[in-house]
Amino acid sequence: MKRKATYDELERQIEVLSRESQRCLTAEAAFHCQNTYLKALHETALGLIDKLDKEELLENILDRAALLTGTEHGYIYLREPGSEQMQMQMGMGFFKSQLGRKVSIGEGLGGRVWEKQAPLLVDDYQCWPKRIPDKSLDKLRSIVGIPLKSDQQVLGVIGLAHVDTDRQLNQEDVMALELFATLAMIALEKARLYADARRELAERKHAEEVLRESEARYRTLLESSPDPIVVYDMKGVATYVNPAFEQTFGLTRKKLLGKQIDFVPNENWPETKAAIKKMLSGQKINLFETRRMTKDGRVLDVQLSSTLYKTADGRPAGNIVILRDISAKKQAKKELQMYHDHLEELVAARTVELEKANLALEQQIEERKLADRSLREHQKELRAQSHHLEEVNTALRVLLKQREEDKHKLSKMVRRNVEELVNPYLEKVFNSNLDTRQRMLLQILETNLKNIISPFINQLTGHMGNLTPMEIRIADLIKAGKSNKEIAGLLLISYNTVLFHRHNIRSKLNIKNKKINLRAHLLSFEK
Repeated sequence: MKRKATYDELERQIEVLSRESQRCLTAEAAFHCQNTYLKALHETALGLIDKLDKEELLENILDRAALLTGTEHGYIYLREPGSEQMQMQMGMGFFKSQLGRKVSIGEGLGGRVWEKQAPLLVDDYQCWPKRIPDKSLDKLRSIVGIPLKSDQQVLGVIGLAHVDTDRQLNQEDVMALELFATLAMIALEKARLYADARRELAERKHAEEVLRESEARYRTLLESSPDPIVVYDMKGVATYVNPAFEQTFGLTRKKLLGKQIDFVPNENWPETKAAIKKMLSGQKINLFETRRMTKDGRVLDVQLSSTLYKTADGRPAGNIVILRDISAKKQAKKELQMYHDHLEELVAARTVELEKANLALEQQIEERKLADRSLREHQKELRAQSHHLEEVNTALRVLLKQREEDKHKLSKMVRRNVEELVNPYLEKVFNSNLDTRQRMLLQILETNLKNIISPFINQLTGHMGNLTPMEIRIADLIKAGKSNKEIAGLLLISYNTVLFHRHNIRSKLNIKNKKINLRAHLLSFEK
């Protein structure tokens, strides 16, 4: 790896260059030329070393390179290590319009300098066979490219040019620009190192801030956790307990921190030691059920989870233990088991009852089957009897005609007997001291007697023989001028039932949905 030239070495090179210039030029001309270069390089060295901002430094480098060569046109190509292209990141004069142009290795002047890793001077770019075929570059004449190298790698190219045919760059400009490029590379490296240091410092500050936020977040998490948490060092000494630990076990931080906590019941020490051994071997303890004592002597059932935490170099530093009081949970589980057992007993008893019910149901099904068979046999008998009845009906029709005549005579006789032998006594009973229910029953009795002897019944039956007995009684009361409410009270039925029967009576008398008064229609049967 090639060592970078120091500032003193650069100064010595400048002196050698000065001596060579003096031998080539006349004493006076050499003096002025060398003085100009030395002054420019000295000012450049002082000006560039103090620049730390990359963009400002690039602009300053290009300005000073242009002053060294006496031109107003220049550019700087830069590339990232490992990239296959360079990009023009700074331009002045003619090249200001070329900012952003990219070239590959061997392409154009910049690409050739990159490929050769050496300066390249072209007297007339317009006639140069390796030029980039772009008409926008036709104005370029004399042009020079100097590589910016670091560790034998080209990281960029400085280019200066003239657009006038009467102005030319020469080898003295090349030599001066090579020294200038070395100074510029030192300044760029310094700026890069400064940028890296600043970025590293910013990243470190950000990491520290993130670490502080993380610590605050985890502390908040520990402090607000409803489960008791204790942190031990490798000697089993408590270094932290959260508020939930203090509240659950009735112990304060002041009495716990820096000491070993004695809250393991004697009978639980063997399983606790086995869990500690497992944890120290690198295994995690997850939801291990055990018991712990509180300050007031109560023994709690707990679930314990524990894991080691390590230092930055990977050595075990201690362990974090999270406990959860499951005493209430275990008690609830016990009660639930008792309830479950009780339910099992109830289910068993219910199963026995269902088996008995199934047996009874099977018996009922068998009885139903027997009843069905008996019904079918009875239906056969009924069909035979029906045939016999049809023959009997023929004889009965003759008898019925005679019966109607006898019935008419009997009706007159019954009506006369009731009027003479029953009604007088009913009136005397009505006039006696009766309670409401007795009076209502007596009214029903009187109504039924009237229905029995009323000729309206016969007339109504003749007009519409499909009325039911209840419909006949209601029709008779309607004819007598009774309201629906009075009919309901007399017959001991609901008001809606009366309305239902009225509707059926109108339907059977064919006056449904007709504007005909039902009472008037019934009275017309007596005419």
